[in-house]
Amino acid sequence: MQNTEPTLKLRLWTVEEYHRMAEAGIFDADERVELLEGKIIWMIAKGTAHRSAVGRTDYLLKNRLGDRACVYIQDPVKLNERSEPEPDIAVVKVDPLDYADHHPTPTEVYLIIEVADSSLKLDCETKAKAYSQAGITDYWVLDVVSRQLHVFREPTEDGYQSEVILVENATISPLEFPDLSIAVLEMLPPIVG
Repeated sequence: MQNTEPTLKLRLWTVEEYHRMAEAGIFDADERVELLEGKIIWMIAKGTAHRSAVGRTDYLLKNRLGDRACVYIQDPVKLNERSEPEPDIAVVKVDPLDYADHHPTPTEVYLIIEVADSSLKLDCETKAKAYSQAGITDYWVLDVVSRQLHVFREPTEDGYQSEVILVENATISPLEFPDLSIAVLEMLPPIVG
């Protein structure tokens, strides 16, 4: 039997085209979108646990790292010509111009953290593959629902070769800052109850 489903060819966008669309006002001011693998995707709405975890992790990293790195929250990172996601947290090299002339690129990224309350599959599959292909060596997904940290390392073109899941009472150190010990619990929102 012949397959009657049409094969759809998608028109993928470049970062440059994505920026021109934004400048032309194609996206509403309140639309939250990002470019990933040439596709413009809606960013999932953030719940209170998500906001709390991002704030706690941002505060923790800024205090512990001091002037050794910059910590950006929900700002673009240019992975390649077709991907410019806005990770929840990006720990990047200090730039003398504070990235006024470009968004951080993979060679300038120490660590990317995504916080998942309803986006675990997207973060652990689609985004993990994009970050791995770009060569991001240290990628974490903080799951605020299961209260775990997924740690992805050893990037390849096919995805990360290492994924370790840490429970909330575990500790971890970023690859680039082995002297920095972080308890998963410190990043998670407190249990209200």
